[in-house]
Amino acid sequence: MTSSKQQAINEQLTQLRDSSLVAHRELEQVLPAIRPHGDEAALAWVLACRKLHDYDREAGRAFVRGSLEAERISETVVPWTEQALQFARWRGAWRALEGFMNNLPRAYGSLGHAGQRRWAEIGFVWCGRQVDSGCAYFATPVVDLSGRQGITGIEQLTLPAEELFESRKLLLATYLGGAIRVRNLLGAQAILPWALRGADILQAARARGEAYFRLESEESLALLLDQLPGFRLVERNRLLAMLLDVWYGQCFDMKEGSWSPEKGRPFVETDGRSIYFPAIMPNRDEAVLSLLHTAGHMRFGTFDRLAMKALFRQAGVEFPESGPVSWAPLYARYGDDALRFQLIFDLCEDLRVDYRIQHLVPNYLQRMLATARSGARHAETGVYYTLAVKSVEQALAASRNDGVRDERFAPLLQTSATVADAWRLASAIYAQDGLPPVTDLEAFHAAYLPGRAPNTTRLAHPQQQDQQQQQTQSGAEGEQQPQQNGEDQDESAQNAESGDQRDGGKRQEIAGFGDTSGATTRAAGRSEEQRANTGSSDKGVPYPEWDYRESRYKRNWSWVQEKKLAESNITETNRLMNQYSAALKRLKKAIQAQKPTRLAPQLRQLDGEDMDINAVVTYVVEKKAGRSPKPAIYRRREQRQREIAVTLLADMSTSIMQHLPEGGGRLVDRVRAGVLLFAESMEEVGDPYSIAGFCSKYRDNVSYYTIKDFEQPLSQDVRSQIGGMSGRLATRMGAAIRHATACFDGIESRRRLLLILSDGRPEDYDDGGDRRYLHEDTRMAVKEAVAKGVHPFCITVDTMANQYLPQIFGRGHYLVLDQINSLPNKLPEIYFRLRR
Repeated sequence: MTSSKQQAINEQLTQLRDSSLVAHRELEQVLPAIRPHGDEAALAWVLACRKLHDYDREAGRAFVRGSLEAERISETVVPWTEQALQFARWRGAWRALEGFMNNLPRAYGSLGHAGQRRWAEIGFVWCGRQVDSGCAYFATPVVDLSGRQGITGIEQLTLPAEELFESRKLLLATYLGGAIRVRNLLGAQAILPWALRGADILQAARARGEAYFRLESEESLALLLDQLPGFRLVERNRLLAMLLDVWYGQCFDMKEGSWSPEKGRPFVETDGRSIYFPAIMPNRDEAVLSLLHTAGHMRFGTFDRLAMKALFRQAGVEFPESGPVSWAPLYARYGDDALRFQLIFDLCEDLRVDYRIQHLVPNYLQRMLATARSGARHAETGVYYTLAVKSVEQALAASRNDGVRDERFAPLLQTSATVADAWRLASAIYAQDGLPPVTDLEAFHAAYLPGRAPNTTRLAHPQQQDQQQQQTQSGAEGEQQPQQNGEDQDESAQNAESGDQRDGGKRQEIAGFGDTSGATTRAAGRSEEQRANTGSSDKGVPYPEWDYRESRYKRNWSWVQEKKLAESNITETNRLMNQYSAALKRLKKAIQAQKPTRLAPQLRQLDGEDMDINAVVTYVVEKKAGRSPKPAIYRRREQRQREIAVTLLADMSTSIMQHLPEGGGRLVDRVRAGVLLFAESMEEVGDPYSIAGFCSKYRDNVSYYTIKDFEQPLSQDVRSQIGGMSGRLATRMGAAIRHATACFDGIESRRRLLLILSDGRPEDYDDGGDRRYLHEDTRMAVKEAVAKGVHPFCITVDTMANQYLPQIFGRGHYLVLDQINSLPNKLPEIYFRLRR
């Protein structure tokens, strides 16, 4: 019996060698590890190699290459060999098999034999439903699937997926990556509500839904932030700003940072000019500690220009004479050990600053110490965390005049100490102490005490010594500090302002420390008065908003930020130009036909090439009558141009990313083409024009993208931005119309036209579901524009627009396009009709 099986193995090897020498060679390298399990197991394995190779060469290669490690971990052969043969049931499943073999050792190691069988069974079910979903399942690392909870963690992901597949036909490949992150952040109970919302969005607009499930859209990130447990700084930013005002006696420029849940531990950071806070911190104590600590860095000289110069001189790095300063060159000399040195330096500088804060904020160090002692220590960087706790204990003892037991830290507890002293001490500790290396970013973040943060991740804005007490006032006083070398522009576009959080006029107690915590009504009133007089330039331009429910304007209610469109795509622009070249040629020909070819006579002129007979007779008669007529007796011929200026305002909300029916592409492609043909046509006409787009997320974050200004030429950069237009967020149309109307100020033109291109009704995330609210505000914005001599006209592809546009724009001032595909051609033609 044994010899017959051995003969069968040899026959299979011979046939495989005739088929592929490479596959035969790889199989022979692995076969010695399989033979100890017996001839029967070896034969089954060789037959599986042959069948999978015949099914797909890539599948056979993946099986052979993964077998060695699978055998070593599982100490079996037949069970996973039979499982691998299952993949031959489905066409194109070799990628799923490749993922299965790659993850097989970890499945046995972390789930056990029973758990591995269940893991494989779940994957086979999804392969049967859709191969791409099976590939996504088996390609995902088992540890990520299980969330370190064994097979229970995997079922937490797949059970909601099965329900959604049955009810919504939602595929696992679409859902899986985002679901893992949602479970890790919010728990298994949050997966199904999150996925149901995503399925609704996916049904309405595929691109928008896919971005939601990848956690790349504003909607999905907002949902995560809404569900995350913790202390929400966004909702309490006024209160926290007042707290800083109380303890430090000055106002700080506070901005919401770009932190999102997948970035790990949230920190409050500063660049020496502004404080950037995350939306959520783990708890109230850490949030307050973080703000006080970060403001302390700004108050006590971390960014003092002279001290920073001394630090750079010690490190042997040239200090730039102007503009923002990068900390990266300081750490470059440490190579792979840079994270280790940064931890030591931050520990020293944080200690210096915290000791100074203690003299202003009673019980500050006590509260930091209590919070730190209750924190968890990371296995890799726990020694740094422990050292930081000991340093705080040293500072607390020094503040009580109990002496300093660790003399290393004594120089930092002097009022004359600077950031350069912290660097000097950090260099000494780095050279002498055997602190372990740090290679993992998660471990690096875990080494910071609650309330502290990496100090040198942002570009620094050095401050002069005489500015040190005043430099944080600039944000509160509304002074727009100049950008150096264009830095921070991209970040300003990403970091949406948190907004003015209303408290309904109720007074709130200010959280603080010690017996003197809190603030008097007088201090709170002073802080409010300062903020009321700022103009809030960082938030953009304020506009009123009409509330029909109260029949009044809300003053400074919506805020518009002008931005440059970051996306550009010259390839898409060139494609559209080629696609619509015939249409553009027809438009230009029609424009040439509209241009006046005959010279219009200008009568009664003071000079000209001919006499105006009627004017001459009148002049002679009046002269004879003893009057003094003006000698306007000439006539000349010239082309008479129309005086009109136009702004094309495009709705750039998420809905323009929707796919058109019957494989018609995407709506955004028609929008780009229409705007591009409009621009090229306007160049032929010669009328002054501008192009802008808008979107919004809440009343205090309306983005206005100026793609082309009136005085700006139609350059390649402008064309490239048009090709890069895409959808994002919502449609607060009233604020955008008010800002576009304001942009006409200073434009010398007899007629001013605002052409609005939209695909839906005015809506935003904070309208409370009351559609009429923003409809009425947009109607009032249109009336305001007309009163200022600007005439809005709306073009929409929303087939339901006849239900609301007559009330907003009035009859005759809007057009509903029944055929979306006609938009590129119709947009310029509509303008030509309106300009007559």
